Amino acid sequence: MDRPPWQRSSMCAGGGNNCLEIAAVKGGIALRESTEPDRVIRTSPSAFRALVRGIRASATAYSA
Repeated sequence: MDRPPWQRSSMCAGGGNNCLEIAAVKGGIALRESTEPDRVIRTSPSAFRALVRGIRASATAYSA
């Protein structure tokens, strides 16, 4: 199986090993923590989009 091209969050502190990483995979989106790269969660693009929207809404609510 091909290894997906993982992308790190822009919020990753100094490029260390405490980051959220995502990758587009066949049929969906894969997420993992850089501290546990073998533990991967897979989800659909629509569920990932809802997660990101929820995080953004929460961040906006807390910053107000």
